[in-house]
Amino acid sequence: MTSSGPTFTLTDEHEMIRREARRFAQEEIAPIAAEFDETGDFPSQTIKKMGEMGFMGIEIPEEYGGAGMDTLSYVLALEEICKADASHGTIMSVNNSLFNFGILKFGTEAQKQKYLMPVASGQKIGAYSLTEPMSGSDAATMRTRAIREGDQYVINGRKSWVTSGPVADFVVLFCITDPEAGHRGISAFLVEP
Repeated sequence: MTSSGPTFTLTDEHEMIRREARRFAQEEIAPIAAEFDETGDFPSQTIKKMGEMGFMGIEIPEEYGGAGMDTLSYVLALEEICKADASHGTIMSVNNSLFNFGILKFGTEAQKQKYLMPVASGQKIGAYSLTEPMSGSDAATMRTRAIREGDQYVINGRKSWVTSGPVADFVVLFCITDPEAGHRGISAFLVEP
């Protein structure tokens, strides 16, 4: 019996992305991966190079600093980066999927200009903060609150496991703004630590 799952035809551009990501991963990431795992340091130089290659905003349109490629290009590049080092792959996926995509889909034009341009190009690092000590990644049990006071919000709560958090320039932070509204009472804030 054979599986009848989806099939994808790779274009010349897809093959080029895969080759470039593989070359970069083998030459630049693999030789240093163990050292960064041991020290716990953030691999700033290789992440910056990944941004220069378009990997930190691979699906983001060029007008916002990204590479303007499709999802298959993203998957192919991410797979090659992860083969060399899962940490680099995680940073890449958080930047692309969790930080950039939400701003691209739901952000204002001003937010896209301010946040996507530097993050998609690798000049800045974006982080995503949902997980909490008592609820994990279950947004329904989130406890962090954001209360409006005048034209500002005061945020109180604790987050954990914020990938790239210690080095992030910008964070998408999830908080409860209306406890009576269930999941519709959860809001995302763009925070500059």
